[in-house]
Amino acid sequence: MPGLLRGVARTAVVAGTATAVSNRVSRRQAGRWAEQEAPAPAPAPAPVAPAPAAAAPTMDDKISQLQRLGQLRDQGVLTEAEFAAQKQNILGG
Repeated sequence: MPGLLRGVARTAVVAGTATAVSNRVSRRQAGRWAEQEAPAPAPAPAPVAPAPAAAAPTMDDKISQLQRLGQLRDQGVLTEAEFAAQKQNILGG
């Protein structure tokens, strides 16, 4: 009986070791496959040139903006305070 028990114990140790090694190999291989399937990093975007400065609005542009703001105020979309702030931005800027 001791020989049988020793054989069973040896088999259990061998099976446990084989399972551990097999799991480790599987994880390592899965990691390698994941690295291969991972998309390559995107190339760095080309530097963007700064946009040219916009030309200063003419007086006609300012007048048309003020007229549109006045219409929005008259329709109730803008409050008097909002209208005044936007008007100041247009005339002051």
